[in-house]
Amino acid sequence: MAPPDALVRVLRGSVDLHCHSGPSPFPRELTHVEAAADGERIEMRAILVKSHHHITVMDLLAMQDRLAGISTAAYGGIALNSQVGGINPYAVAMALRMGGRAVWFPTFSSGRHIECHPEGDGFPTAAVPVPSSQVDFTDDAGELIPEVFQVLDHVVEADALLSGGHNTPELITQLFTAAKEHGVRRMVINHPNFVIGAEPEQCLELVGLGAYVEHEWGMYDPEGYRKWDPKQLMSWIERIGPEHTVLASDLGQAGRPRPVDALLRVASALLDLGLPERDLQRMTRDNPAFLLGLDD
Repeated sequence: MAPPDALVRVLRGSVDLHCHSGPSPFPRELTHVEAAADGERIEMRAILVKSHHHITVMDLLAMQDRLAGISTAAYGGIALNSQVGGINPYAVAMALRMGGRAVWFPTFSSGRHIECHPEGDGFPTAAVPVPSSQVDFTDDAGELIPEVFQVLDHVVEADALLSGGHNTPELITQLFTAAKEHGVRRMVINHPNFVIGAEPEQCLELVGLGAYVEHEWGMYDPEGYRKWDPKQLMSWIERIGPEHTVLASDLGQAGRPRPVDALLRVASALLDLGLPERDLQRMTRDNPAFLLGLDD
């Protein structure tokens, strides 16, 4: 898809905080190298590549020679699911000290995710069997376990991005409250209206803690896999405010649109609905660049 010059101008410098390129146990449409190269079409500044199962930082280090000539930078992180030992401060320390920029609290291993998708319904099928178990980060009394605070220490040390993962709004609020008290500066709640089930009022409470609300443009793509109405996304933007909102793809899975193609369609739809160009840039460029620490 050849991007229109006017859209490239608006989207130049954008950052995708939720790219599911590969390798992964799940089949992927693109490798991390291919995803970064595709970003050059609209002069994207960076992508953050996410796996539910392993530390993506190591992928990128192994691909350094192929990424070196690509102007769109690629960054990685760690998701605290059972495959990395759950709430594992040692794995977090390694990931961040090797150059990682993000820590996602449990996604596929969260109780909320398992409740919503007990058989993995609605998600790609893994190419290999992937043993998994639930990862909780509160104890029987409902208090955060000690390992959470060790993880937060490493997030603060690296000034990295903290994601609430696929947990309930109440758990994310509990985590972000502790994170703010701990000194974490960069926090995001991913797709609040998918799996997590957060209402705008709950998201505004998280915004009050310093968090950003991320919506996935892949879900609003008219040629995508969910085809949600962009008017719904506009309603969220108006309620939360573009200054506290981030747009990201949540794409890269085999058989789904490429992140750039979906962004072009959804960005065009939002502009047609009356979203100012400056607000689109804030949500696709400025806010995610801050969350990745690109301008520090």
